[in-house]
Amino acid sequence: MISCALKIIAHFQHKLRKSKQIRGQARREDVFRSCGASLALIRNHGGLLGRDSGSPAYLEGQGGLLMYRESIGVIPIREMALVYGEGQLGKLDGKVTNGLVRHSEKYQITGVTDSTKAGMDAGEFLDGVKNGIPVFRDLEDAIEKLDYVPKYFIYGIAPLASYLTKQQRETIFAAMEKGMDIVNGLPEFLTEDEEFMQKASACDVQIHDIRKPPLRKDLHLFSGSILQVKTPVITVFGTDCAVGKRTSAVLLVETLRRRGMKTAFVATGQTGLLQGAKYGVAVDVLSSGFQTGEVENEIVRADEAEHPDIIVVEGQGALSHPAFTSSTAIIRGAKPRAIILQHPPKRKDRCDFPGIPMPTLESEIELIEIISGAKVIALTVNHEDMTDKEIDETVAAYERSFGLPTMDVLKHGCEKIVSRLLEVFPELQKTLSIAS
Repeated sequence: MISCALKIIAHFQHKLRKSKQIRGQARREDVFRSCGASLALIRNHGGLLGRDSGSPAYLEGQGGLLMYRESIGVIPIREMALVYGEGQLGKLDGKVTNGLVRHSEKYQITGVTDSTKAGMDAGEFLDGVKNGIPVFRDLEDAIEKLDYVPKYFIYGIAPLASYLTKQQRETIFAAMEKGMDIVNGLPEFLTEDEEFMQKASACDVQIHDIRKPPLRKDLHLFSGSILQVKTPVITVFGTDCAVGKRTSAVLLVETLRRRGMKTAFVATGQTGLLQGAKYGVAVDVLSSGFQTGEVENEIVRADEAEHPDIIVVEGQGALSHPAFTSSTAIIRGAKPRAIILQHPPKRKDRCDFPGIPMPTLESEIELIEIISGAKVIALTVNHEDMTDKEIDETVAAYERSFGLPTMDVLKHGCEKIVSRLLEVFPELQKTLSIAS
């Protein structure tokens, strides 16, 4: 029933976009005129979207987001999105696709296009657990099997050479011709590409460059206001890029919230922003003079607006990595009081830089603690190329060697980190007791 409902909702969204009603309010009679009696399926099915009321319902546009309205409340309906991950699902350059498959508050991910894994369940391929996100051969295959056109086409690949190939450009053009808005996470901004903008105008679609920085007048220099933040700020760092820092941070945030802690998350890269982070900025596209200030500003903004118990900040790259400077800006702008460090034990060379060896955990911990003035309080393991036995042995070995709680959060969860945070910040215990 749910999959049927999603098709109907997508049908509504598509019709309303075409008729321009989505920008205003599409009330019950408008939806009936646009989509006919299909509305009865939603209107008469009480538990469809998490409600148990059989009361009449209708859809309306609000702030660019469709809402499912009943007499007892309003439920946001995430816009449907198809993710382009050709050849990269589960790989390092597919980290945007992988992240959206695992977690998305902003979009309803209806599928992934990757011809090398077509027919699989994306969640099962990544983590061994089905999540109902199918993998399609290509765009045409996706639309044929879904039987509707999702609103968004997300480019889900993040290669070192961040430029589109001719074939990738043609694929995006094809999505635009289907009436899909384009979401681009590359530092190659499509809104500055004349061919893309002409195509967008011809197809009456929009292009969203997620990593495009704010105008210079809207950027922030470091002000020192972070020093007034009394809320514990922690960062999740790594020994390399593409090691799962964001994944660990997001899972930690979810765990803390389940335990009753009011937790703010600050994203620092395109995937976190695509997943729907309320606070954050793509640090790597900013000029060095504004990186630290923008990180500081987002943390202060989250602290003032949310009054959280704890703030978790996503790390980027690695402090020791010669190719990335964003990790330095994050440390300086966030002024973290504790750090979690993620490491892939089987990785020999830097991601995308064969011949440049990985640092040791010892050297990365020393570097982080010297520059930040904070302590690494826990270790997380990226299990790439590892068996379950190797993971367990590595976790035990690290805990013996470093005296720090260690885990693979995808396999073991984040409870060890939570326990450690309660030791480091005992004031959080009050939060737990109040919540319980």
